[in-house]
Amino acid sequence: MPASEDEAPPQVAAEPAGALLTRRVPRAARAAVLFLHGGRSDSRDPSRPWHPAAVRMRPVVRAVAAAVPDDVFLGAVRYRVRGWNQEAADPLRDARRALAELTRLVGDVPVVLVGHSMGGRAALRAASAPRVRSVVALAPWCPAGEPVAHLRDKGIVVVHGDRDRVTDPRASATYVRRASRAGARARFLPVAGGDHAMLRHSGTWHRTTGSAVADLLAAERGSG
Repeated sequence: MPASEDEAPPQVAAEPAGALLTRRVPRAARAAVLFLHGGRSDSRDPSRPWHPAAVRMRPVVRAVAAAVPDDVFLGAVRYRVRGWNQEAADPLRDARRALAELTRLVGDVPVVLVGHSMGGRAALRAASAPRVRSVVALAPWCPAGEPVAHLRDKGIVVVHGDRDRVTDPRASATYVRRASRAGARARFLPVAGGDHAMLRHSGTWHRTTGSAVADLLAAERGSG
């Protein structure tokens, strides 16, 4: 993860009205996809929609919207602050709040989480929720020792560029192997020449993400 900026004194964002941002709301949703953008390892600064990590996810959302059926709800997790913040795991808390709000909005439908970088770590952790059936993690932050036991019987797709200098593609590959041994249906998809911001070969990133989400949703419907 990028080094955090000096902050003196730290600021804590005010609690927002909700953690769930709606992107597409079908009349009767049969499934849902939630997006989690990246952030910083440590920062108590408020998260804003114009920050680069949030803006970068917009074409990813569009790619998934084009790849999945119209009856799939699309939403995003609104973070209170920009950082993971060690034990606080702030984006994970926000993701869990968003999942609770999603259930109240559309019912107990199967959910796919799509997360980039810090958001990938939060998505993989949030997969402990029973309604989360699968995760697509893009260039995720996977520190050694991340839990994987909760991923049993979940669909996990990790996509990582081999030229990433922010998060480690080797750590992602190791995570996938551990998740597979724990009983997850896990795959690692490398992006040759891909960087952390998903700007190099952006079309490949977008197509791969859209296809992965569509395949995971189709598999879920086939098993239902």
